[in-house]
Amino acid sequence: MKQILPPSAKISKEGKQLMQECVTEFISFVTGEASDKCHKENRKTVNGDDICWALSSLGFDNYAEAIGRYLHIYRQGEREKINHTKKYENPQNQTQINRAPPPPLLLSRVENPPPTNQSG
Repeated sequence: MKQILPPSAKISKEGKQLMQECVTEFISFVTGEASDKCHKENRKTVNGDDICWALSSLGFDNYAEAIGRYLHIYRQGEREKINHTKKYENPQNQTQINRAPPPPLLLSRVENPPPTNQSG
């Protein structure tokens, strides 16, 4: 709220609380509309497209367009994250680390253990 007002403006505690109540009511209103749509379509999950549809259905076309653009950008970012993760988790895309074989002394100890004293 402060970002839209001039620097010298102040917002009372009551004003902040009232705005919070309005925002909560607005979110409930839009979510309820989206939820009703999902219920009619026998779906349990409300997604971003449902929210955009609800905004438009309720007459908030400007918000629906803005949220739709945001949703598109958000989904692009999520796809890029997934692709980036897959690229680094996929062993075929990783370069092999060439490790030198262990020194011969260690090999001989492992492959040819010293004889044990069997006289006992």
